[in-house]
Amino acid sequence: MGGRYLEFQIMSSRLKEALLGARDTIPMLVGALPFGIIFGTLAVSAGLSVSATLAMSAFVFAGSAQFIAISLIASGSGLAVILITTLIVNLRHMLYSASLLPYIRHLPQRWRIPLAFWLTDESYAVVQSYYLQPGISSPHKHWYFLGSCLAMYSNWFACTVIGVVLGHALPGMADWGLDFAMVATFIGIVVPLLRTRPMLAAALAAAAVALLAHSLPYKLGLMLAALCGVIAGVTAERLNRSSCNQIEEGTNEHL
Repeated sequence: MGGRYLEFQIMSSRLKEALLGARDTIPMLVGALPFGIIFGTLAVSAGLSVSATLAMSAFVFAGSAQFIAISLIASGSGLAVILITTLIVNLRHMLYSASLLPYIRHLPQRWRIPLAFWLTDESYAVVQSYYLQPGISSPHKHWYFLGSCLAMYSNWFACTVIGVVLGHALPGMADWGLDFAMVATFIGIVVPLLRTRPMLAAALAAAAVALLAHSLPYKLGLMLAALCGVIAGVTAERLNRSSCNQIEEGTNEHL
């Protein structure tokens, strides 16, 4: 009897963590909702079949890469160009994975592989903030991660379905300007994470380079911006540590 009660408590704790992750992701779901609908409408107008559009959202599940792939398909680009371009755009997920690895390295592959597939910009922001909160020692944090990912995944797929349906009924819907919601969502993701000067330096450097390199082909400007942002952040962090060490050494000399 005691064993069953303990098992029930563990399952209850896991479910609670998953629901908490889904709840905390709701603001991101609102921002991604019009983005997913627009993707569905654009995919239909680009000539993709309904099954191909839904399969892309189900098995690719990468909003920016899907939009780029659709534009390249519509322009008649070859498969190699599409694959390389979407790969470059999604390389930012390597940074996300490296950041979250200390928290999930103990998990078996049956957990890490699906979490890696479901990881998005929005879920990363939510999960990273949760992991950084002090005083949270739950052994089921990865269920929070799972809840956030499943909420984003189901929301994106459902919005794609809506977009496909509306794409036939309202073919000009992509011109309504609803994609601004995704821009606002990304701003909401980044701003709360700018807690230190190195983070601010990285964000400003990446933003400046992204604007200057916007005209580069195959979205190379995004990767260049990410690289410059990382360099700026690391440099600022080293300068900050160096100045702190100098202050500490000066204090010790006076003592």
